[in-house]
Amino acid sequence: MNPENELNHGTQRIDDIMRLWGLDNHDLVNVSTEQLTHKQVQKARQGRQLTLKMMQKVARALNVAIWYKLDAEERERYYEYIHRDLFTYAKGYDPAWPDPNAALAARRK
Repeated sequence: MNPENELNHGTQRIDDIMRLWGLDNHDLVNVSTEQLTHKQVQKARQGRQLTLKMMQKVARALNVAIWYKLDAEERERYYEYIHRDLFTYAKGYDPAWPDPNAALAARRK
């Protein structure tokens, strides 16, 4: 965290996950039914502190965008990300958490 500005937390895990799945900001905005904007997604990726509601909104959009990339068998094994999996400043965040979808994402490339 930047001590000069406690609202900036640096690049977040969501950025790595989006890269792993080959997603960009527009993909999340496109699938969201909650009026998510490009600016909100960019803030989430860069680590600008978001409210809990906004973190959840971004997580839902991420899950939907990934869901569309999966076939029926993969959807059965897919673990839906929640906000604590994506943001270092979220309550319950675990830096040692292994991404259960890493193998699925690797197969998609």
